[in-house]
Amino acid sequence: MLCDAHCHPADLARPEPDAEGRRLALGVSCASSATTLAEFEFCEALSGKAVPLYPCFAVHPQMPRRLAERPGEFPTVDEGLRILDLLGREGRLSGVGETGFDLYDAGFRASEAVQDLLFAEHLAAALRYGLPLVLHVRRAMHKVFARSRDLARCRSVIFHSWSGTPGEGRSLLGRGINAFFSFGTGVALNHKEAMRCAALLPADRLLTETDSPYQPLRGSAFSTYGDLPAILEVMAALRRNAESPAETVEGLESVIAGNFRSVFESC
Repeated sequence: MLCDAHCHPADLARPEPDAEGRRLALGVSCASSATTLAEFEFCEALSGKAVPLYPCFAVHPQMPRRLAERPGEFPTVDEGLRILDLLGREGRLSGVGETGFDLYDAGFRASEAVQDLLFAEHLAAALRYGLPLVLHVRRAMHKVFARSRDLARCRSVIFHSWSGTPGEGRSLLGRGINAFFSFGTGVALNHKEAMRCAALLPADRLLTETDSPYQPLRGSAFSTYGDLPAILEVMAALRRNAESPAETVEGLESVIAGNFRSVFESC
């Protein structure tokens, strides 16, 4: 079973109108991300299919900057948090995310205080409703470690497009966090640290994702569910080179499918 631990179906439908048909044909189980109620409802409408789709929601950590740059185009932070709580109370969420921290440049760092408040609200929601927490982290691993005790209380924590090192990943696990590390097209684009982590982190902690449509393979205009086999092939090859027991594509796919089910199936 192919698994996409992080994707944006509502956004993917614009460049690829039949993306859902392709997902079903490939048999891709996925966890979707949404930042507006309309996006969430689009994903929720796809969730009753034979091939599972698990809808998640959050106020993205980049949202404060977007709101400052393009006022009126997105729900306010307060509106987003109200939607998050409503969906949680109604039992409609499969996960809380993507939340987290983005300190990639000065523009994002300017909203760090707001990101801190947003993270606290999302963490509280994940704990209140017993849901997985999906994290977006860019140049902010220190903030994750500062909150490791809180994260250890979560049902599970999925690091979307994992940006840390193998040592940092093992350290998070050592702190009692039920952490899973998700890898996408970066491993096929020679992102050296992502490749090293995909090779060396424990197989029972790995997930695959496309972040579709936002992380295209070289020569493509956007990423899509059809990229998952290529991602798996690269990860399996990396792990063979690292003398890992999960050395075949089929074996790795099976392990990752089990990881994905353990995170989302009982939500």
